[in-house]
Amino acid sequence: MLLHIIARGKIGRSPEADLVDRYVKRLTMPYRITELPEGSGKGGGGRLPPAGPGTITVMLDEKGRQLSSMDFARRIEGWRDNGARECRFLIGAADGFDDTERASADLLIAFGAMTWPHMMARAMLAEQLWRACSILSGHPYHREG
Repeated sequence: MLLHIIARGKIGRSPEADLVDRYVKRLTMPYRITELPEGSGKGGGGRLPPAGPGTITVMLDEKGRQLSSMDFARRIEGWRDNGARECRFLIGAADGFDDTERASADLLIAFGAMTWPHMMARAMLAEQLWRACSILSGHPYHREG
C-alpha cells in the first residue's frame, strides 16, 4: 500500500523538511509526497490528484479524532490487509478543510487540540507513519508506557 502525503504549501529547505526526510526514508512501505499550492488555484492547478479505486483518504483536521500511535498503526494495518492500494494523508492550508471536504474523508485525525503549522504537521505525520511501520514490523522503536 502506498502511503501518500499530500500537503498544501511548500516546505522548502528547512529543519522540518530534514525531519520529514529522516522519517520517510525509514518507511518500509512505499511512499510519495505531493505538494500543492496554498490556494486551490484556477484551472485545477491546486486540486488533488484523482484518487483511484482502493484509496483511503485521511485528513489531518482540528475536528478529527485523536488516535494513539498503536490505534493509528492498526488502522494502517487493516487498510493494507483489506487490499487498499493507497492511503492519502491530506494536510490543508491555513484555513483547513471545509465541511464538504471533511465529509469526503474516510477518517479525520488531529494531533491534539492545538493548531500546528503545516510544516510541523508534515514532520509529525512522517514520524507517526514511521512509528506505525515500526509497530507493525515488531521493531522496538515504539514503547508502550
